[in-house]
Amino acid sequence: MPSPLFADRPAQQPPERGTVDALITQTRRLRGEVDAVRRDTSAVDDGDTRMRWQRALCDLAVHQLDDLGAHLDQLRAGRPEGPAAPEDPGETAGPVPGRVGSAEWDLLTDEVSWSDELYEILGRPPESGPMTLDELPSLVFYDDQALLTALVTGCLIDGRPIDGEFRVVRPDGRVRTLHMRGEPVLDPDGCTASMWAVLRDISELRRSERTVRDTRASLRREQRVTQTERRLVAELQEAVLPSWRGALRTSTSGPAALELAARHLPSAADPPSGRDWYDALELPDGDTLLTVGDLSGQGMAGASSMAMTLGALRGMAVAGIEPGALLGHLNQLVDASEQPSLGSVLCSRYRPATRTFSWAQAGHPAPLLFRGGTGRALTPPDGVLLGATPGAAYEQAEVRLLPGDLLVLHTDGLTRADDSTGTERDRLLALAPRLAGTRSAQECAGAVVEEFGGTERADDACVMVARVSG
Repeated sequence: MPSPLFADRPAQQPPERGTVDALITQTRRLRGEVDAVRRDTSAVDDGDTRMRWQRALCDLAVHQLDDLGAHLDQLRAGRPEGPAAPEDPGETAGPVPGRVGSAEWDLLTDEVSWSDELYEILGRPPESGPMTLDELPSLVFYDDQALLTALVTGCLIDGRPIDGEFRVVRPDGRVRTLHMRGEPVLDPDGCTASMWAVLRDISELRRSERTVRDTRASLRREQRVTQTERRLVAELQEAVLPSWRGALRTSTSGPAALELAARHLPSAADPPSGRDWYDALELPDGDTLLTVGDLSGQGMAGASSMAMTLGALRGMAVAGIEPGALLGHLNQLVDASEQPSLGSVLCSRYRPATRTFSWAQAGHPAPLLFRGGTGRALTPPDGVLLGATPGAAYEQAEVRLLPGDLLVLHTDGLTRADDSTGTERDRLLALAPRLAGTRSAQECAGAVVEEFGGTERADDACVMVARVSG
């Protein structure tokens, strides 16, 4: 086959073998490292859109490195002079992805020359012989025939290099995507004497690129859904949780009113949980309802369950139901819900006339009482998680508070969920000297958040501080 160069263009010297060998070694090493990353991503659940996208990128990189390695091998071996021996005689099912073939069409003698690789790429038996430029479009996918004709015409008539891709239909019915590069070979008079071309099977490359695009689009859609869900959860929390965010002083219809402050610490989870709450409600008889809680569920489902539970709590408290009985009714409501869930709740009622704090809990951390520079956890009455046992009964405890006493109510997300030894609770109790020096409930809440809110948390949390005035 004549050299695929313009007649008036000097041939460049081939690259040194040592340089090509070094590139082959680097390519193989890089291919192995990328393949190791790909195997790691393959071990992840297919339901993770981000991991599917990362796996698709690894597949694309492996295909490109395989192609690069094949090209460098051919560059090191030079143009094959005879029929190429198959690497594995048993592999005859189809073309090797990334295989490169070459062809030349002599316009003066009508001689056509194809490499063995091109026969294999196109699925054409070598005994059938090469195809002329007029016959070649018969193999091309119908929608791409006009493109191939334009590429060949521009090369033969206008002397433009060929650089384009099109699809071919093999005799076995499989569609392959080929990339074609070529140039006209000019005679001494500047007329086109022949045309050469190199055709590369890029089907797997394009398939990998499509997979990357599709998974990237899925990931972006998923991110938009997550952002929307975050916004809706935040809006629902704003609508349901108390409107006050700093300090709140309850009615002074008694010798000892409460000064309240609360904070919500959001999680970094996607989707957001939105299931923790705190609430303070002054009741018609002058008492104050104080609750904190945490329901199972994520995103909008968790936030909706929280809104339903909090609404039921408020309604029963306004009706005068005491905390223990209230949790029993709430357990029935959660158990009968169409979307059953589990809930951890602390429900309490403060009577300013007697400074009495009555409370019940459903699998929830006990309130912490700080008095005189020391702190302790109140002894919890019996109570199981909401939704865990139908018909469960909840005991109620009572403690009389003194002027200046400080109560800290919180959900378990404030401390680590695996705090079986009480270490995290001890951290809270160790704040007693610092809390004793504060001048307001808001300062106390700020101190707690400063101690526990500095790190990224897997679950959201709430903390509410109640200070007895007087």
